[in-house]
Amino acid sequence: MPGDGLLDFLPLWLLFALTVLLVLVVVEAGYRLGTYRHARSENEKEAPVGAMVGTTVGLLAFLLAFAFGMATTRYEYRRTVILDESNGIGTAYLRTSLLEQEQAIAVRRLLRQYVDVRIEAVDTGNVAQGLRRSEQLHNLLWAEAARAGTKDPKSVMVGLFIQALNDVIDLHSIRVQAGLRSRLPGTIWLALYAVAVVAFAGVGYHGGLTGTSRSLATLAMALAFSTALWLIANLDRPQASWLQVGQEAMTDLRATMTEPPPSPSP
Repeated sequence: MPGDGLLDFLPLWLLFALTVLLVLVVVEAGYRLGTYRHARSENEKEAPVGAMVGTTVGLLAFLLAFAFGMATTRYEYRRTVILDESNGIGTAYLRTSLLEQEQAIAVRRLLRQYVDVRIEAVDTGNVAQGLRRSEQLHNLLWAEAARAGTKDPKSVMVGLFIQALNDVIDLHSIRVQAGLRSRLPGTIWLALYAVAVVAFAGVGYHGGLTGTSRSLATLAMALAFSTALWLIANLDRPQASWLQVGQEAMTDLRATMTEPPPSPSP
């Protein structure tokens, strides 16, 4: 699927576990190097090393906050797009009453199928099939719009329906872009892990250099960092996460799509 993230091949639980393991291994490697330097060099001072480690850890915290902000913004935008799409489909459904009765019935049936496809694609996770079926329904709906426009090209009422249907098709493209292609760039993931390796290696190195024993706080640090990355990955994965955007707006719309729809307000 276009727009897949750099780490999408890893399940979220495995991403969390591997990140914890990576942090622990990097800290241990840095600790052993620091112990080696402590035993063989008396010129390296602890204070400058501690300052540099603190700076690197601060940079890592900044990158985490930056990535979390980007992922949260995309998540909220996906919620907005679903609401906009449901409103757009609802408007088009109401405006079918501006068409001739026989054609209005056919268009309403297609719109109900369209909403069913959108809901099913998310519920089953079969997004590719849902996209193909949505585009097929676009063609069928637009054929009906073209037929109505050709029959009465000067009709304002038909023009209102065509405008609403065009908005529905446009919102489909916006939702695909927001939900499947608007992801955290792979460069950001690489930068996060690269800075994390340097920062945690520095933490371990400083501990070894000062001659302190290993601490359980290292495990707490690894768990905290891994949890933060796990949360960012959840927000960044629209289809395979524990934080999927709810489909309540679409399901509520489907419940109102009765036959015939209520007449539009004057």
